[in-house]
Amino acid sequence: MDEIKNLVDVKNFKIESERRFYSANHDEIEAGLTTDIYFIKTMEILRHMGLSKKKVVAEIFPRRAGILCGVEEVLNLLKDKDIEVYSLAEGESFEPKDTVMRIIGSYEEFGMFETVLLGMMAHSSAWATASRHCREAAGDKVYICFGARHVHPAVAPVMERAAVIGGANNASCILAAKLLGREPSGTIPHAAMLVAGDTVSVARTYDEIMPPDSPRIILVDTFKDEAEEALAVAEALGRALEGVRLDTPSERGGVTPELVNEVRLRLNQKGYNYVKIFVSGGLTPERIRELSAAGADAFGVGSYISGASPIDMTLDLKMVDGTPIAKRGRIPGPVDNPKLKRIM
Repeated sequence: MDEIKNLVDVKNFKIESERRFYSANHDEIEAGLTTDIYFIKTMEILRHMGLSKKKVVAEIFPRRAGILCGVEEVLNLLKDKDIEVYSLAEGESFEPKDTVMRIIGSYEEFGMFETVLLGMMAHSSAWATASRHCREAAGDKVYICFGARHVHPAVAPVMERAAVIGGANNASCILAAKLLGREPSGTIPHAAMLVAGDTVSVARTYDEIMPPDSPRIILVDTFKDEAEEALAVAEALGRALEGVRLDTPSERGGVTPELVNEVRLRLNQKGYNYVKIFVSGGLTPERIRELSAAGADAFGVGSYISGASPIDMTLDLKMVDGTPIAKRGRIPGPVDNPKLKRIM
């Protein structure tokens, strides 16, 4: 698909009548079809005036502090452009109004992609930042991103990849894990127990047929008291059982520190001190700290990461043809950040 150059190209673009999904595919993103129309109009005006090839320095800055992510996608978007790009590395922290990326080159080379590259960084950085909050709360303990169900499937792998950049140990979304060169993490949902009608039989079958590298972590809150179910599963699987998962719904009070503590003590009393306790369900950094102190060993975090509000990113032109410039309210000229490294 050719890159959109002008309003005629926009007018001539037609949606296929049998299109199945509303998300943009890779070709459409690269062609500029997800940009704002006013950037196409801008390019038309500047070309007509003979000014589109002016060399500019553009800088991107955030409105609030966070962890940078989305840089690799921006590089892939701009890889064939005749420009220089300086940036913080993915996973690096920034403060409000820090320069996180600088682009130098002809405005015509990248100007129409402002919407696209800002969007790539704004949401990924927000997800990575939320994930970093969870990492700080969990300390050295494991936590996995379970957020794919809360976002559109087109961006689920982007979100869970960002979560790992921010500090999650892994992702449950298959494509996200594969993009990171990993295998996805996860065991089984309540559906398995509900269809089978019994937790212990599912646990035994899981242990029997799953590959050795698939952790034996079993949900224990489907039918019975969590402590009772945990003990039954531990008795059935013995040393093969790596952990039990608590995901008690809010209708029954959710997973509380008291529940975690009770399950831990009852397992210990029966000699199952090697069985870890994995918790999930509406976790936040505050809840992670509380449950960790109560004895939880690992965490599954979903909506706190997936629901993070985008970090507003702004792109300003700071120089045109070597002359410092800025719109009113901003200071002309580049704003230095020693953490910037040339990446393209």
